Order: sequence, then structure tokens, then C-alpha cells
Amino acid sequence: MKRKEKLRVLAKVPGVYVPILYKPSYNSNNELIEIQPIDGDIPKKIVKQTWRQNTLSHSTVITPDSAWPNIHMIEIVRSCPELCRFCLASYLNLPFRKASLKEGLIPAVEKGFEITNRIGLLGASITQHPEFSELITWLKKDHFDGMRLSLSSVRASTVNPNLTKLLYRRNSKSITIAIESGSKKIRNIVNKKLAEEEIFAAAKYAKEGGLSALKLYGMVGLPTENDKDLEETVSLLLSLKKQISGLRLTFGVSTFVPKAHTPFQWIGVNPKAKKRLQSLGKYLKPNGINFRPESYNWSIIQALISRSDRRLARVIEAVRGAENTLGSWKKAYKEIQNNPHDFIHNDKLPLWDEVIHNEWNSKRKLPWMHLQGPLTSEQLREHHNQSIQNN
Repeated sequence: MKRKEKLRVLAKVPGVYVPILYKPSYNSNNELIEIQPIDGDIPKKIVKQTWRQNTLSHSTVITPDSAWPNIHMIEIVRSCPELCRFCLASYLNLPFRKASLKEGLIPAVEKGFEITNRIGLLGASITQHPEFSELITWLKKDHFDGMRLSLSSVRASTVNPNLTKLLYRRNSKSITIAIESGSKKIRNIVNKKLAEEEIFAAAKYAKEGGLSALKLYGMVGLPTENDKDLEETVSLLLSLKKQISGLRLTFGVSTFVPKAHTPFQWIGVNPKAKKRLQSLGKYLKPNGINFRPESYNWSIIQALISRSDRRLARVIEAVRGAENTLGSWKKAYKEIQNNPHDFIHNDKLPLWDEVIHNEWNSKRKLPWMHLQGPLTSEQLREHHNQSIQNN
């Protein structure tokens, strides 16, 4: 069977997307009108398929050359029941699923511990696994002395003395929570069901459990954010530093980037985010808080990739081999924009700001409209409206 014939067969398998068998159409303003299969026997929509069994993923290769060297990663849960409105990991991976303790997690930990003493537990909200407390109890066994246990970011409201004491016993020095913002208004808008008291309690339990550091994640540029919201973030962190003395605080913060198949996919990057990152550093660094901002320029590149369609392929090709900077991307984008590949089909690149910063109309045809995730566009828009209108 020839390659073209194989691709056609694969395209009919549920969940398999073969881009070459789909053709986009644009209007005279270079706006996407539709994406249709090239033939009638190819499905019009590709529906995401979901693994619904009680076993998830874990590492098969352990190497000192990886991003997290010599660590055996084990996926505890997939998706998240909280559904923060910006979160691709939550929305695209629905429904919330968990690995079986006896059939999945215990064998995976045992297998990993035979190879390395570094074990990492992963998931968007691992502490909400229904058997997580049982897992903690099991990991307290003397058999695991010498283990270095790491957790992905955990929900602040689920941090307790039992967890922090285990981490300390298993040679971990810190725990990480995501607060998104010190502003209650912003947390409500992104559906972060988290009270300020729970953040302080998590810090208190970290200190009492023997941990020396607390890492917090946040964002700037979230919908409706203003200077007052930023001030509240600074105030919360400074109060945390003052009240929980002796605990090293690190605040990692990124710029909001819209992701496909999430309720905030229509919202662009706020250009004020760059100055707000600088402002946070100005107030936090002198007060002993370790401030780790993600590059605003890199967030812009992320947004370009996140919101573009297949017309960006020529830009990616042009950037290949060049220095991976925002300047290189802008230069390549401008060159391709001024030299469209096909005048007949109006494949000229849209304006830079239209892709990166502009808020899109809810009726706009999206580059991924032929790819069906767990929720429809209408359902995502409803979640979007609930967040913005109710706050």
C-alpha cells in the first residue's frame, strides 16, 4: 500500500488527524472561513479519543541527560476536577481520571525505585487522587528510606502535615502550590477555588513539616487584571514572608497565554504584562522573595504558535537555524507576510497583533475548529461567560 493510501486509511480511524487531507479557505481579509476534508469519504471532524482505564503513564527511560535527570516519573491523575479557565491540561484531558493504587501506582513506584532513588509524582492535581492519603502512608515504609520524592504543583487546600512530613522524610526540601494571583477577584475569574487562608495554611504546614522552602506559581495578564490586583499579589506574598518566618519563598510567574480548547482561547496576550512582571520584581526582590519570571518575549512566541494556523509553517521553517529570539520570529513573520505563498487562495499571514494581542469574536472561525475536544466551542464559551460576567 502506498503512503497516500495509508494516510487515507488512517484518517478514518477515530482520533487520527492527517492534516494534508484537510484544506482551509480564507476570505479577502485573510480570515479563516472553513476547514474541509479534500474528499467526501474523509471525516469532517476529528474527535479526540480518551483512554479511560485505571492505568496511566510512567517513565520507561531513566537518564542523567533528561530535563529532570535520573528521576522516575509516575502519572497519578490526568485532567483536573477544578477546571481553571486557562488550563489546557484540565480541559483537553477531560474527564478527570486516576491511576489505580494497587494495579498502577504501587508497581510503578517499586519498579522505579529498583533503578533510581529519585521518584516524581505527576499530575495537574495529584493530591485529589481519592487514594492519595493511602499512597502517602505506603511511602512511609522503611523500605523507601533513601528515596528522594518530588511532587508536581499541588492544590494549596490539600496540603497537610501528613504530606509535608513525608516530603521531609523523603529528602524533599520544598513543596509547590499554584495561586495564580493574590487577588481574590482574579482567582474567581479563572475559577481558582482558593481562599487566602488556605495559602497561609499551606505555608504553615510546610514549615511545621520540616520543609525549608515554598514555591508559588502565578500569572500576570489574566482577564480583567489591573494594577490593584497586582498590589494584592505583592501584599499577600509580603504578608506570607512576614508571618511564616524561616521559610524561603519563591514566586514563579508567567504571562497568560491563550490555549486552544480552553474557555480563554478567545483572549489575547495583555501587552501590559511585560511591565507588570517588572513591577512585581521591583517590590518582591528587595523583600527577600526569590522572584522567577518567565520571559515575556518567550510568552509572545508561545502565543504566536498557540493561536496561529497552518500558515505559520513557513515562519517556523524560516526561523529554523536562527537564534530563537522574539526578534528572529518577528523578522521571519514580516518577511513571509510580505511574500505570501499563494495570492489566489489568500494565504497571506494575518496582522501580528491580530494573532497575539487581539480578543477574538466568539463567532470567529478558529484554526482548530475541525478538531473536537472533550467540550464543544459552545460549552467553552459558556464557561468563558460565566467567569467574566459573574465577576
